[in-house]
Amino acid sequence: MAQITIGSRIKKSPFHAAAAAAGATHYTIYNRMYMPTSYGDALGEYERLMTGVSIWDVGAERQVEIEGPDARAFADYVSCRDLSTLKVGRGRYTPMANYDGILINDPIAMPIREDLWWLSIADSDVALFCQGVAGAEGFDVTVREPDVSPLAIQGPKAEDLVRDLLGDIVDEIGFFQFREVELQGIPMVVMRSGWSRQGGFELFLTDGSRGQELWDLAFATGEAYGVAPGTPHQMERIENGLLSYRSDTDDDTDPVEAGLGKWCNMDAGDFVGKAAIIARHEDPDARKLLVNVHIDGDMPASENPWPATVAGQPAGELRVGVWSPKLERNIGLALVPVGHAAPGTTLDVDAEGVALTMTVTDIPFGDSL
Repeated sequence: MAQITIGSRIKKSPFHAAAAAAGATHYTIYNRMYMPTSYGDALGEYERLMTGVSIWDVGAERQVEIEGPDARAFADYVSCRDLSTLKVGRGRYTPMANYDGILINDPIAMPIREDLWWLSIADSDVALFCQGVAGAEGFDVTVREPDVSPLAIQGPKAEDLVRDLLGDIVDEIGFFQFREVELQGIPMVVMRSGWSRQGGFELFLTDGSRGQELWDLAFATGEAYGVAPGTPHQMERIENGLLSYRSDTDDDTDPVEAGLGKWCNMDAGDFVGKAAIIARHEDPDARKLLVNVHIDGDMPASENPWPATVAGQPAGELRVGVWSPKLERNIGLALVPVGHAAPGTTLDVDAEGVALTMTVTDIPFGDSL
């Protein structure tokens, strides 16, 4: 089996050594960093996330820090969603597009102060993009990557664990709200958020030298709840319609095609890519759409996008497929022409020589259960 080489060229999170010692078996490269993707028991990790609590090293989910007098105006300009009224202490999910209208990220925008914002990003070069836009457009901001690394605590028992860890302040924090706190002198920003639908928090460590301490404190507190290490889970996120930028999208997918149109304020002020997105959808029927699908057939491991056809004609591709424990069948996400995106539409898939059939179903799966 192919293995990933751990070395000095790729950056490690403050929790990397702790996660490795806890038994991480699989990694991916995410924002030029190692990020664990499994501890060797996918179904067990899924069950723990669904019924208990797990702790994730997601330090690779980097922050892009925007500081200066124009911080709010700049964050609003690079976001497809209107951020002009977003209050300090509250996060907001927002797609980002380039000047051609192509989706380049879907971060959480977080105003730490009026003149200092974070974009908590998925896997792409948002810092470089923002530095270029700021310089070209003349915004009075400094764009950098700060010493900030999230540790996620996710699952139905996450709130109890975090309350024991940080106190009753967690009861004051609503969804996508955050507070700056300290835990035994360890500085962090705690937000009710995370890349699952099972509830939880992300602890944004702001001193990378304290990663092992924070990991140990979280696990010691979580022993009462049967805590164990985990990772963002492919099965859970597809069941619940959570977008994975780059996994689910290609290099010509705009935010509307990715299913993020409701988070694009096309009737608000200007933003990067707005005119291009509007132009791309002058003929909506000519576009594609990301849809959820049921998959029939003996599906091999989903490592590459697979081409789809209808009556022998090209009809997009199956981007990713996975076994769903909840639905007890294979499910996935596909990019298909709008004309083939209606629920009930059936498409043929060539899975590297294995014939499959996929049927478009409602989005997301979780809402129909």
